[in-house]
This record gives sequence, C-alpha cells and structure tokens, in this order.
Amino acid sequence: MTTSAYPIDTLRAELPALDWITEPHRVENLSRDFAWYSPVLERTLAGKHGDIAVRPRSEDEIRAVVGACARLAIPITLRGTGTGNYGQCTPLHGGLILDMSAYNAFLWARPGVGRAQAGIRLAAFDDAARPLGWELRWLPSTFRSATLGGLFGGGFGGAGSLRYGPLAAPGNILAVRAMTVEPEPQIIELRGPEALVMHHVYGTNGIVLELEVGLAPAHDWLEGVATFDDFDAALRFGADLGRAPGLVTKEVSFMAAPITDYFTKLGLPQGRHAVVFLAAEFCEETIAQMLAERGGTLSYRATAAEVAASRRTLLEYVWNHTTLHAFKVEKNLTYIQSAYNPSCYLEQVRTLAQRFAGEVQMHVEFLRTKEGEYSCSGLEIICTRDETRLAEIMQAYRDSGVVINNPHTCYVEEGKQNLKLNPQVLAMKQRFDPQGLLNPGKLKSWAPAQPLAQEPAHA
Repeated sequence: MTTSAYPIDTLRAELPALDWITEPHRVENLSRDFAWYSPVLERTLAGKHGDIAVRPRSEDEIRAVVGACARLAIPITLRGTGTGNYGQCTPLHGGLILDMSAYNAFLWARPGVGRAQAGIRLAAFDDAARPLGWELRWLPSTFRSATLGGLFGGGFGGAGSLRYGPLAAPGNILAVRAMTVEPEPQIIELRGPEALVMHHVYGTNGIVLELEVGLAPAHDWLEGVATFDDFDAALRFGADLGRAPGLVTKEVSFMAAPITDYFTKLGLPQGRHAVVFLAAEFCEETIAQMLAERGGTLSYRATAAEVAASRRTLLEYVWNHTTLHAFKVEKNLTYIQSAYNPSCYLEQVRTLAQRFAGEVQMHVEFLRTKEGEYSCSGLEIICTRDETRLAEIMQAYRDSGVVINNPHTCYVEEGKQNLKLNPQVLAMKQRFDPQGLLNPGKLKSWAPAQPLAQEPAHA
C-alpha cells in the first residue's frame, strides 16, 4: 500500500492498464528539474516529491487518469522531461506526476506552421519538419530532451528568438488543444491570444495536449565563436551582427571573459571576450568582413555538415547551457535572468558589468522582444550562492532599470510575471481546473474552494 494523504491505491486500482511508476527513487527523479541551479530553490524544494507517476500514451489514457484524479481530489503536476529551472515539476502537495513524454506524435507541417502532441521532443519536431523545408522558430539549449509542451509551460524561447522573438510574440503560438480537470474532462481548442493564457504558468491552469506553432524556413547553419581582447568591441560586434537586416542569423550571444574558459572541449583561447553565433552559411563572407573591421578573431568554426557529423553544436553552449558548463568547473555559482531596456541595453550592460566586476560574469542573448524591439536578455553568472548577496545584486539591476525575471522562485507571480499576474490566468484556471488540482501552490493568487488534503510528510 502507498502511504499518502490521497487515495493513490484507489487510483491505480481503477486504471490498472496504465504505465504506473511507483518506485520511490523513480518518482523522486520525476519530481525534479534543474532547480538546483538556484540555492533558494534547492533549499525550499528539498524533500518535495509526488506520491506516484504515470506515463500515458494516448488521449484516452490522459482523459481516464485526469477524470479519476478529479473524482478522487488528487493533485496533478504535469511534467515533460524536467529540463526547466524553476521547480515547475516539483509538487508542493504530493499527488500524481503526469509525465507527458510518451504522448509525443508529430502531427503535421505545412508552409509556416506545424502541429504536434505536447510530449514531443523539440529535436524530434525539427527532424520531422526539416525534410519539408521548415524548422521550429526557437530552440532552447535543452532542445535534445526538452518537450514542446514543457517549453510552452515553463520556457521563454531560445535560439531563433533573435529573429522571431519569444514564444509570447504574436504569431508564434497559434493554437493549443487542452483538457479540463473534471470528472468528465472536456477537450477545448484555444486559438490566438487565448492560447497564450496557458503559457509560462507551470501547468497550473490547464493540461496542454497539442500545440500548433509558427515555423521558420530551414537553413544550413554555420556555427562560430568570435573572440576579442576588448569587452566593448565584442559587445558591439554581437549587437551589430544580430541586428544586421541583410544577414540570416539564428543565435548571437555575448559572453564576457572568463565565461568561455568553461567551454573546455572547444579549444578556445583563454581569457577573451566572445560572441557565439549561428548564421546561414551563405552569410559567412559578410560576417568575416564585419569581424575584421572590429578587430576580432574567428576562434571556432563548424559547418552544418560538420555539426551533424560530430553531434557537437554551439546551441548547447548558449542560453542556460552556458550556466551548466560553468557549474561543471566551479560549483559556487548561480545565475539570474534579466531583460534589458531596448532603448539603452548596451549602456546598461556596460554599466552593470563594471559595477559588479568579479561578482557577475556578463552573458547576454540578443533577441527581439515580443513587441518586436531589438534588445538583449541576460543569463548572468553570479559568483556566489549567498542568498543575501544574490538578492542585493538583483535589486541593483532593478534599480538600474533592468527587469529581473526571478529564477529563484517556484511561484508564477514572483517569476516572469513580476507580481503582475494577468487576470485571464485565473479565469482560465477556473474554467479548466475548478478544483485547483493542477500543480497546487504554484499559483499563489488562486484560492481553492476546498482545501487540499493535508500535505503528506515525505521521508
């Protein structure tokens, strides 16, 4: 018998044919993501995990287990493959882990748009769409294992946001097929802005089954690392490269020294500032000219064919994979997530880099905002895990006019929503999850009509 505050054994008995996961160590693993990036989350989520997990393979199986949980008042925490950083898939109140990774079919693609089930891995989506001449508009650095539904539920964008903006930009997410949490679950198609109300709220206000997304023309991508002795020359080169309207670029990232020293397998020169980029191969001559004019050196280069043969891609050195490579070398680190002002982003980067020299290693990703403005977003590496000092640095950023999307909280309102929760999020939760069973506790503004069972004491 399972020890839980919820009728877990009854749930299993009702649906014996499902792929249940009951071994405690496996359930604990499925209750974790990369929240250990944060000393705050590492502390606050310690010991939290689900009571049981299930891996449904069809819509009928999802409907059956969701309906049973609604009847039995068992909390449900959605999970893709656990590549997030905010504890999205760590239950605060136990219950069921609904692992969507086996619900992963590619459905179709046509010019500029594609559709797939939520559990498809992003790399698998691209593999299916590329023969048709298309690819996803954005890829996080975790693209090999991250799922489409996981990116939608807790992600932002990634490589490709330089041209297409984040997922939240109009035209990127076209539709969502979602399920309600009720004794008789309903399937509802949300389109356009309504679909985005379920975006980046950690699966708290609906179960996403399928996503229809905008696609980009597929290119053969040249990958490179340009290095510089001068901080400002590197920063300016990165900004100009990403903004150049005649170039087709997918990724441009600026990393101040000593960040690329952590990339031990790339053979880069030590102690230099760097710009990591992906550009269509036909742009190489122009990029070389721009680089020569600015006094930089191309220290790493790989064609699309070489990347495919080696399976080593610079996509796994940018965005939050940069932080992961740093952790492999130095353990006493963490990071922040920042959004710079499009009107003065370069000035802000320079000023904050100087102010926190030795404490903050500057890493910014050039991109378009969801409104279409050119700017950059930071994933700065912080050279301490002291929570007090971390809070002071984040406040200094805010005081400088830089928005902090706090990655050291598991609550929707305190993270990317910045305490300004869209009221439509709560209305959608009432519509899709009237009992408040989805990832309970993460949406602090929600007041359930009936309290959950007492949180079980996990060993």
